Parts: sequence; C-alpha cells; structure tokens
Amino acid sequence: MPQTTAQPGISAFFPAYNDGGTIASMVVAALIVLRQLTDDYEIIIINDGSQDYTALIADQLAQDYPCVRVVHHPENRGYGGALRSGFAAASKDIIFYTDGDAQYDVRDLLRLYPLLTPDVDAVQGFKLNRDDPWFRRPLGRAYHAAVRWAFQLHVRDVDCDFRVIRRRVFEQIELHQNSGEICVELVKKLERGGCTIVEAGVTHYPRPYGHSQFFRPRHLISTLRGLLRLWWDLRRT
Repeated sequence: MPQTTAQPGISAFFPAYNDGGTIASMVVAALIVLRQLTDDYEIIIINDGSQDYTALIADQLAQDYPCVRVVHHPENRGYGGALRSGFAAASKDIIFYTDGDAQYDVRDLLRLYPLLTPDVDAVQGFKLNRDDPWFRRPLGRAYHAAVRWAFQLHVRDVDCDFRVIRRRVFEQIELHQNSGEICVELVKKLERGGCTIVEAGVTHYPRPYGHSQFFRPRHLISTLRGLLRLWWDLRRT
C-alpha cells in the first residue's frame, strides 16, 4: 500500500511486562508496517513495571527512533493499567495495539487496517489458531465461552489483543479496569455504545520469551473475582 499523507495518523502501542526479549522486534516490525500505511504515526511502549531489561531496550529504541515514545510505570499496574495508559498517551486518530510478547504478528495490521472504513469504529482480531500449550487450550475455550455468555458479547474472541480502534470512541466510553478484565470491559462498552465492530482473523504464535501470567492459579482466582465485580458494575450502569 503506498504512502499517502491523506491517510489518518496512527498511534501504535505495545503494553510490555518483562518483554525484553521481544519488544525491540515488535517496534521494528511496526515501523516497517506503519510506513506503508501513513506518513503520520507514532509508536508507544508502555513499560508496566518490568523487572527485566525491557526499560533499557525501550529507552534505547526511543533514542534511536524519534517516533518512539516510552511510558514507564514505576510499579506494575496490571494489563488494564497498561492499556489505559496506552489509550491515554495515543495522540493520533487511529489507535492500534497488541501485546509486546510477540504472540501476534504486527504485519497482520496490513490486512486489518483497510477494514476500518469510515463507518467502522473498531476492527477486532480473532485467533485463527491458538498456539498455546495443549493443556491451556481447553481452559482458554471454556473461559471465552463463559465470558461471552455472561456478558452477552457478540465478538468471537474477546481475548484476542489485536485491535484497531478510532480514538473518538473514547469520548463515549471510559475504562476502569486495571487487570485483564479490561478486554471484556472494552468490548462490552463498545458494543453497548452502538459502535460498529468488524472482525478479522490474525495469526497466533507460541510465546518466544518469558512466561504468561494468566494461567497461574492465583491469577485465575483474581480474574474470576474481577469479572464478577465487572459484571455487577455493568449491570448497575
């Protein structure tokens, strides 16, 4: 796709927690992709209190590339806190985000971006394949089915963190969650606000560096409690 200044600006951000082994490749890939879509873009790294060398790499990337900015959280705020910081920091008309752990391919943005036509508010990815360890796949499917039913969601994969969203929608919705439940909160509020969402398949890869926090028992219990609180809060509003 040729470069053109007529295209709206894009803010791409990556929430990163102990993603020192992948964040550089994600940023470089995003640079290559964004240059094909628009002349007006920025990349934001949300370093969510990482304890590895993510902060050092992020700062070096910002030094090497003027379009890269870093938001450092002194302490880990959780996935929701990282997303909220990313949405707040984004300055362009279109926001794209995916995780900094390289389980999604930034190049898929080249396919999803054209789907954001003027009458579409968000493009939501769904995993064409879930490339997690075998024992996590049934847990993931059960979690997703339960959440779709409980919150009456219409998207097929609320856990797919590969999204392109118009910044204007955040004039209508406000996010409050600090943990992973923010994905449910975001999609539910988009749907409830009458936003038009288009879905498209994206590739999912094994995690090449670090460890997922989601499937730890303590985290699962915390997530369940958070979802119950979110369900109740949404019922009251």
